Amino acid sequence: MDRAQIVHDNFLRRVAEDDLPPGRAPSGPLQGPEAVRLFRAGCLSRALDRKSRAMQKAGTGFYTIGSSGHEGLAAVAHALRPTDMAFLHYRDAAFQIARADQVPGQTIAWDMALSFACSVEDPTSGGRHKVLGSRALMIPPQTSTIASHLPKAVGAAYSIGAARRARPEHAVLPEDAIVYCSFGDASANHSTAQGAFNTAQWTAFQSIPMPLLFCCEDNGIGISVKTPRGWIEATFRDRPGMKYFSADGLDLYETSRVAQEAAAYVRRRRKPAFLHIRTVRLYGHAGADVPTSYLSRAEVEAEEANDPLLHSVRLLRDAGALEPAAALDIYTNTCARVERVADAAAERPRLKTAAQVIASLIPPPRPCRPTNGPSAEAREAAFGADLKAMDSPQPMARLINWALTDLMLAHPEIALMGEDVGRKGGVYGVTQKLHGRFGASRVIDTLLDEQSILGLAIGMAHNGFIPVPEIQFLAYLHNAEDQLRGEAATLPFFSNGQFSNPMVIRIAGLGYQKGFGGHFHNDNSVAVLRDIPGVVLACPSGGADAAMMLRESVRLAREEARVVVFLEPIALYPMRDLHAAGDGGWMDRYPAPDRRIGLGEVGVHGEGRDLALVSFGNGRYLSHQAQAALAQDGVAARVVDLRWLSPLPGAGLAAALDGVERVLFVDETRRSGGVAEALMAWGAEHLDVPFARLTAEDSFIATGPAYAATMPSAEGIVAVARDLMERGR
Repeated sequence: MDRAQIVHDNFLRRVAEDDLPPGRAPSGPLQGPEAVRLFRAGCLSRALDRKSRAMQKAGTGFYTIGSSGHEGLAAVAHALRPTDMAFLHYRDAAFQIARADQVPGQTIAWDMALSFACSVEDPTSGGRHKVLGSRALMIPPQTSTIASHLPKAVGAAYSIGAARRARPEHAVLPEDAIVYCSFGDASANHSTAQGAFNTAQWTAFQSIPMPLLFCCEDNGIGISVKTPRGWIEATFRDRPGMKYFSADGLDLYETSRVAQEAAAYVRRRRKPAFLHIRTVRLYGHAGADVPTSYLSRAEVEAEEANDPLLHSVRLLRDAGALEPAAALDIYTNTCARVERVADAAAERPRLKTAAQVIASLIPPPRPCRPTNGPSAEAREAAFGADLKAMDSPQPMARLINWALTDLMLAHPEIALMGEDVGRKGGVYGVTQKLHGRFGASRVIDTLLDEQSILGLAIGMAHNGFIPVPEIQFLAYLHNAEDQLRGEAATLPFFSNGQFSNPMVIRIAGLGYQKGFGGHFHNDNSVAVLRDIPGVVLACPSGGADAAMMLRESVRLAREEARVVVFLEPIALYPMRDLHAAGDGGWMDRYPAPDRRIGLGEVGVHGEGRDLALVSFGNGRYLSHQAQAALAQDGVAARVVDLRWLSPLPGAGLAAALDGVERVLFVDETRRSGGVAEALMAWGAEHLDVPFARLTAEDSFIATGPAYAATMPSAEGIVAVARDLMERGR
């Protein structure tokens, strides 16, 4: 049977008969008019839940995951300010409705109905998904990936204290704001959530401000799996550095009182707190989920008998705030209004074309204050003796370090974060001296957790910073990749460009490290990064290029609000020589601070027309060695450096290959899922000359003498090039 209809009918009958569930008398600071407003929010949330299900059945709505049973969260919204950023659980419609009541000019019923209908007029996602969220209400929309929003809530909370020291140009959170983050009891067990709790506690333990209010909405079940009774309280009551609060979510008055106490604690002490709200879940998990398929009928009916709206009617009656007959009128009138509003919303236009859908993948550019770069005085104070060293060629690692220094001098909103980036200067020394130059607030040594590192970056970006997080090794990214795919990259898409989290993620990676760490420190798989829509993937091969591409990456983040992954080839960090020991052929002078390489601009080395060796990273280094060997065969080759791996620089590549008679794609990533797959497809569509590829094997990387056995070599490039020359005659 339709449990939503049963709950609705039960409410009408029981209120009319004054058959209300027993409970404690109302107590707390909640005043009558405020309590009635919260009840109205709960009624609207309930009516929208029912209508969303009806719309889905009628084919005019497309996604249902309801908030019925969680209406008490309206009281939590009442305890916060609309300027407190809120990362919401997907069952928090009542919270959003109550917050809308705090901000003049909101049309929350219409807005949410447009979301149900996936209309292009939906003010949050523009018809891309049914999401909670609102720019006006400071609620960034969330994906439904379990618990993935908790790490960025930690980052956003951290950013408030960081902004007190140096307020970014695009900061949005007041100095006394707190961050709110809600989730379900099942989600609390997710490793991502546990990492976020630990990071918040770890930070607060060191007396670093962390004004974050976690809220666990404990309805006792995750889809079909029950949470053991008492589990949430037992595991969160006594955690160090995070104060525990608990309330009965069926009681608006108690929930309001406890939520106000918790919010006041976080706002005053600037420490995290855990608010445990006990709720019920009505209907089922979502959509066509039938709770009686995994719960007994008696269990389902017991939850329905504890309908929080029925408890609210009793509490309002006992407080003298509202008679049951008046409460019933509010409920029925709200249901009728939602019917009218949602029926009209179902007629509004929807997305139809691919162009419309992808229009928000990349956020709109944002105005930025002009900057003339760092002053001579600031550079002299920061660089010291390094200024003189800039007159001579240097390896890549040092040029990246200098580029980061100049960028941080020019843009005070840049903050570096990662494991070992501070006092140690990074695992490869790339960030050496930056901690001393800019301090611990801008060069942040994090705990060892890649999800927390990226979450910190995403959250700080929400508040106007330009984070530059470092992941020590490409192989270490993979347990945190959802922070990019599920959170950072999707934010503009699901907010119709209203929210963004720009950043530049530096990752040390790729192969060819001699005898160090095998696969865990040498990883040549970038497919997971190239597969994320909207993300820019940059891969420099030389030191000067790295400095200029890093400047462009920061510009893309700062001015165009882009998410950029900056993949640095570890083996090339210290590289000095190219053809022979002592030739210094792979070192560059530091390019002037105003020089950069634009997105999509490829590098061309040589003018040979017989053959083009197209590569990137370590492949460019090897291609230069092959270029010299081929010249002895009389083959005039040019080396083309892609630089930008996603989006693929098609226009730049076509120009670089103009007039070339043969093309060899040299790819140090794997044959399956590697960059060369895209290049071969591009070649089939755009080239009218013979072309081939040389890739790494579909294998992990070994340590010891076989460190490069599975990847291209200069000799291998020469052999394939010679074969291509013969086949192309």
